[in-house]
Amino acid sequence: MEEDRLTSEQEDLFEHYKFQADPRQEQIRIDKFLGERLANTSRNKIQIAARNGNILVNGEKVKQNYRVKPGDIVSMVLPYPVREFELKPQEIPINIIHEDDSLVLVNKDAGMVVHPGHGNHDGTLVNALLYHFDQLPELPSDYSGRPGLVHRIDKNTSGLLVVAKTENALTKLAKQFYDKVTSRKYIALVWGDVEDEGTITGNIARSKKNRKVMAVYPDGEEGKHAVTHFKVLERFGYVTLVQCRLETGRTHQIRVHFKWLGHPLFNDVEYGGDRVLKGLKTSKYQKFIENNFDLFKGQALHAQSLGFKHPVTSKDLEFQAPLPDYFELALKRFRDYCK
Repeated sequence: MEEDRLTSEQEDLFEHYKFQADPRQEQIRIDKFLGERLANTSRNKIQIAARNGNILVNGEKVKQNYRVKPGDIVSMVLPYPVREFELKPQEIPINIIHEDDSLVLVNKDAGMVVHPGHGNHDGTLVNALLYHFDQLPELPSDYSGRPGLVHRIDKNTSGLLVVAKTENALTKLAKQFYDKVTSRKYIALVWGDVEDEGTITGNIARSKKNRKVMAVYPDGEEGKHAVTHFKVLERFGYVTLVQCRLETGRTHQIRVHFKWLGHPLFNDVEYGGDRVLKGLKTSKYQKFIENNFDLFKGQALHAQSLGFKHPVTSKDLEFQAPLPDYFELALKRFRDYCK
């Protein structure tokens, strides 16, 4: 049915719940209709979702005072996926750089998985956050019992993540990411000598050859629109340090965009950056590169800064995370080598 499909504007939203009103349904407010069907969902949560345009009737956004009619198809869609696993708290050290009643800013280490998934059911950032929240002396009244992931970064990417502590913060922050009004900057070390600055534009989807990685479809025949802006920070001859600003936030976006450009990220195993791609063929140079590979758990990529509006105060916030020590050491080695 046509009503079952989301519009193209809503294609990045995830359907959490869906109901069809009975042919004899009495006309009642949508928050009451959903409240009767969602046993563990507060009416306040439903009203927040309606205010943010996340409740649809027959594919169209409705307000919280909408009255459900017989035959209506009612769904709740949100910019983050449904949780697939029961989460458990674990005492794992994390670097929290800011926290208030609504959100937490974390500087994630490379090597840490963000969220439990197939093959990673524990030991993740979310497990660590659950333990941390349980230790707080006071919790917000609408705390849902689980931290709310607003966005993610790859396992072997270090840097900043914002996590919501309330349903209101989760919905509002996720909408900012969906509307592309956040500011996200990354630092990457890439193979080769790239131009001073530029923009990479190309749809991203799963690779047809290897479903574990992404690929660029420049003609737009598949995938989702993706844009990465970059500028050079420092050149080392065979590798270049760049700052990337994300206009969109697709899976592996920076990694696959630079691979497509012909400049894979340094030590990126999935995208071919974990071998010597530029430079001398001497054993000494080969050893130098291998020693630098050993510093990283994966690709040389760091989520350096994150900016957004606070979900409660609407104040503009921006946070910075310095490069990890091993990343700085690699840059020092390249500087010395260039001399």
